[in-house]
Amino acid sequence: MSSLTATPKGVATRDSIIDRAYAIACANGLEGLSIAPLAEAVGMSKSGVFAHFGSREGLQLAVLDGAAERFGNAVLVPALSRPRGLPRLRAIMHNWFEWVRSTSGGCVLLGAATEYDDRDGPLHDRVLHNDRRWRDVLHRTIEQSVEAGHLAPGDADQRVFELYAIALAVHHDAGFYGFETARAHGETAVDRWAGLHAPTHTSP
Repeated sequence: MSSLTATPKGVATRDSIIDRAYAIACANGLEGLSIAPLAEAVGMSKSGVFAHFGSREGLQLAVLDGAAERFGNAVLVPALSRPRGLPRLRAIMHNWFEWVRSTSGGCVLLGAATEYDDRDGPLHDRVLHNDRRWRDVLHRTIEQSVEAGHLAPGDADQRVFELYAIALAVHHDAGFYGFETARAHGETAVDRWAGLHAPTHTSP
């Protein structure tokens, strides 16, 4: 950010632009963002918007970072108040499903994974970085669940894959069949997943 836009007013203006761009990206994807329509939407000149981001790609990266921060604040942060282990993991999944409800117009993060999974460049790299960070959170929470005796030892990477698959199914079904139906199936799937990986108790 330049010295011109690093002032409190400049930061507030930049945040306002990102908020409006995020709303556009929810509906049209990051590829649907361009400087000129955004400048018109926020009542600024193209050069004024450009000064905050330097390029269309800079704007897209800023929106992507903002989307990742929103996701973390909505899904992970509230779950941290729950006890370590399976209660926290369940809270993460529950909040993830609620995130699907809040992004009924479209999830920027999920859309970006589809837009940039087969492209090279900074946007692809940022999407992959964010995805790996989230998988690390799930991996760590699963390991804590094992340490707490809530889950049996096992392949944490495979378990991350399974939980991710449940969340993606909720995303998919929410649009076609309604959020409440999709969430109910998701919660049932998490219950079955937890039962499948529960510690086995043998008689002495």
